[in-house]
Amino acid sequence: MYNENSKLMKKRKIALSKIQKIIKDTLSKEEMKFIPGKSTIPLMVPDISWQEINEAMDSMMKTEFTMGRKVRRFEENYAKFIGTNDGIMVNSGSSANLLALSVLTNPRKKDPIEAGTEIICPAIGWSTTFFPMVNTGLVPVYVDIDLGTYNINTDKAEAAISDKTSAIMPVHLNGNPCQMDRICEIADKHDLYLIEDTCEAHGSDFKGKKTGSFGDIGTFSFYISHHLTTIEGGMFVTSNDEIAEIAKNLRAFGWIRDMKSKKEIANQYQELDERFLFYNLGFNLRPTEIAGSFGLQQLKKINANIKTRRANAKYWLSRLKQFEDFLILPEATKGANHVWQVFPMTVKPDAPFSKNEIVNYLKEKGVETRPLQSGNMVDHPSAKLYKHRTHDNLPNARLASKNGFFFGNFPQMTKEMRQYIAETISEFISLKSKR
Repeated sequence: MYNENSKLMKKRKIALSKIQKIIKDTLSKEEMKFIPGKSTIPLMVPDISWQEINEAMDSMMKTEFTMGRKVRRFEENYAKFIGTNDGIMVNSGSSANLLALSVLTNPRKKDPIEAGTEIICPAIGWSTTFFPMVNTGLVPVYVDIDLGTYNINTDKAEAAISDKTSAIMPVHLNGNPCQMDRICEIADKHDLYLIEDTCEAHGSDFKGKKTGSFGDIGTFSFYISHHLTTIEGGMFVTSNDEIAEIAKNLRAFGWIRDMKSKKEIANQYQELDERFLFYNLGFNLRPTEIAGSFGLQQLKKINANIKTRRANAKYWLSRLKQFEDFLILPEATKGANHVWQVFPMTVKPDAPFSKNEIVNYLKEKGVETRPLQSGNMVDHPSAKLYKHRTHDNLPNARLASKNGFFFGNFPQMTKEMRQYIAETISEFISLKSKR
């Protein structure tokens, strides 16, 4: 039996070597070609190369599929990158947000957030920033944003706090860090939990400290369009030991397998098999080993990825500055290093053209665009299904939702592509402003 297994392993190793060589030879030669006026510039192009595929093939040929050694290595490496004690990988950024709020409301936690209390959040983000609040019995309080940064207005955030407020959840939208010194001050002053939705801002920092590491919990998405992708996947980071233990417990069924305290807990329930000891209410949010494989390779190139995105954004800001009478251009938060997941802008209400006109023109010319994330969440019909509160009339969020859009920014974007985007916008505005 040993010899049979040994022979099988040897065959797999030889096969893997051949497969990995073919993958490397094939993908190393692929280049993105662009023909102005004929090629489409998409919203995103995943930065996936032969290294990720081969790392995943290694796991598959070893029949290692579900969460295992590579996931744990990636968790450790990512936590170190962000500057937190723990990284807990899950199957999506949405799940990371659900896990974050489930931990803070969990009955096993000391001083948990009580059901029915409020959580301060921006009016613009992605839907699954907000829905987990409702899923865990909390009440979203929507606050206006600042135009330009597109992040939560910190003065309005503090003004929205009531005696029912238990937490604040800023979103580092489009890769732009929020004003974290002020947000931390608000959280400390009012004794609020702080959860950072960093799903779009991998590697960004505020005054030298990585976003995701300021609060009690940081969450990240590794969806295909983000700075680091595991195809689907996400990460929950924290430096709070209690929070990390509960998160590991809830991530996988509520059993104790991944907890540091599993032996201590098992000793209290010796009549139960510790391999299947369910200590808490839980989910199945586990990632695959394939996702962990991608993460290990993706993390190696995230800094180069960010450098390219910043160079693209700097170019567009310079080229489009002449149109500030018509467009609200994006701006980085003061003291922050923006990582520019995309390039957003908002058409001013008095511009001689509408948002629809400019995005339709870009579409005709082969440049894809889309609205700003979910837009103003209060305007969606889903808002009728749950209890929430708004602070003032959200004028900036409503304007950004109505007149805002973005186009893609990705590492494979060539100088010709970014120049074409700028020239197409310039061409459109020149035509409209002459009328």
